[in-house]
Amino acid sequence: MGTSDARLVGQVVDTTRYPLSDPTSADWQAVVSRTRQELQNSGCSVLPDFIRPALQEALQWECAKIASQAHYEVETVNAYNIATDSSLPADHPGRIAIQRGNAFVARDHIPADFIVHRLYTSGLFQRFVADCFGLPRVHELADPLSGLCLNVVNPGMEHPWHFDTNEFTVSLLTQRAQAGGVFEYCPNIRSAQAENFADVRSVLTGHGEHLTHRLTLRPGDLQLFKGRYSLHRVSPVAGDTARHTAIFAYSERPGVVGSVTRTKQLFGRVLPEHLAAERRAVRVDQLLD
Repeated sequence: MGTSDARLVGQVVDTTRYPLSDPTSADWQAVVSRTRQELQNSGCSVLPDFIRPALQEALQWECAKIASQAHYEVETVNAYNIATDSSLPADHPGRIAIQRGNAFVARDHIPADFIVHRLYTSGLFQRFVADCFGLPRVHELADPLSGLCLNVVNPGMEHPWHFDTNEFTVSLLTQRAQAGGVFEYCPNIRSAQAENFADVRSVLTGHGEHLTHRLTLRPGDLQLFKGRYSLHRVSPVAGDTARHTAIFAYSERPGVVGSVTRTKQLFGRVLPEHLAAERRAVRVDQLLD
C-alpha cells in the first residue's frame, strides 16, 4: 500500500468524509466505529457519496458500457438457490418458487482501468473493508468470474429474495433505476445454528412486513452488508432505466472460488479454476444453501 494506492484512493473516494488515505487517523477510526455499530445493529451500513461526486457520472458510464455483456437467464429459483424439485416438506420456504431475472457481468469483462476494478484491488480499500467488518484482513476471491461483478436488473426484472454465500458483501450502486429497484432486507433472520424457516416463509408469502427494512440507494453509495444470515432482494425495476450495482467479493480466507453449479447459474459458464476448486471444497456451515 504505497503512494500510488493512496493517490488512487484520493482520486476516487471522497476522502474528506472517508479518510481512506490515513488508516491511523482518528477520522478513519470514527468512520469505522460508526460503520461497525450499524452492522452490529442491523447488519447493514451505507456510506453515502463514497465515490467523489465529480466521478459519479464516469462511474455510471463505465458500468453501463459493459452491461450488455451480462449473462441473462430468467429462471425459476427459491430463496436458497437449491433445486426447486427437492423433496422438502410441503410448508417449507424452499418450496416457494420465484423468478430470478437479474444478470451478471463477470470480472473478466470488467476492464482493469475502470473505477470499480481499481477500487476492488486497492489495498487501502481492502484494509478499510476489513476494519469495518472487524476482520484482520480480507482477500480478493481467487474466482476469475465472481470476484468482482456487475449486477444488472433491467426494467421488469428483479433480484428476488435470497441469502448470500459469503457472510459479508460490499457493493456500490453505479446506476439507479428510474422506478423501483429498492433494496429490501431482513437482518439476521437466521443464524449459523438456526434456519428460522417460519419467519423466512412469512417474508416470502408477503406476511413479513414487520421483519423487512428498505433502502433507496444512490449512485456512488457504498453498502456493507451481512448477507449470509439476512434474507434480501432488489424489488422489481420499473421505467426505462436498469439498476446497476458493482459487487466487490472478498473472503476471510485466501483462494476462494465459487462452486461449479452456482457459477454456471450466474455466469453461464465455468472455467478450469472452478472445476479444480470443486474437488477440494469444504463447507464452513451446515445451512441449507
